[in-house]
Amino acid sequence: MSSIVHLVRHGKVYNPGRILYGRLPGYHLSDRGRAMASATADSFAGHDVTLLAHSPLTRAEETAQPIAQVTGQDPEAWEDIIEAGNRFEGLRVNAWNSQLWNPVRWPLLKDPSIPSWGEPYEQIATRMLSAAKKAAEIAEGHEAILVSHELPIVMVQRSVAGLPLPHNPARRKCALASVTSLHYCDGEILDIYYSEPAQEI
Repeated sequence: MSSIVHLVRHGKVYNPGRILYGRLPGYHLSDRGRAMASATADSFAGHDVTLLAHSPLTRAEETAQPIAQVTGQDPEAWEDIIEAGNRFEGLRVNAWNSQLWNPVRWPLLKDPSIPSWGEPYEQIATRMLSAAKKAAEIAEGHEAILVSHELPIVMVQRSVAGLPLPHNPARRKCALASVTSLHYCDGEILDIYYSEPAQEI
């Protein structure tokens, strides 16, 4: 018996402070993010979806809401598809005034291959693959949707492709509101597909 598990990344978040929000509470989708979520939801019209779950974080729950309306499924919160843990939550990390220039934080940067500043890649991959397999079993013969976050989804992509989990973030292929679909047969992943229903937004 086969099934398909769709891993959906949440839409754009309202983050005027441009900080790394990670697992911090209270970060909602922006207006653009809500439009992205709606576009991705529309792409599931007519699909045979029997399970819809989301990370417990607000942005994932809000992305799941229009999907619930399209699929008719009541969304469930799954802790094991939450954002990756990160010791730099609450800091600016990408702008010219990045707080990572502060030497007090340099010890956490000592080993990017783990990474030393957050939840280990191996741990993220293990919990995400386990959640996806559980979803495939629950939705056996049908389709499931899990709304998660960029790094957890990338860990699944790289695991399935047999690539090393440490990577250059600039080379990730996991756009906002994108869909990474896993085709399961007898509990094994046969193929993986990627699409961006909200690409034009």
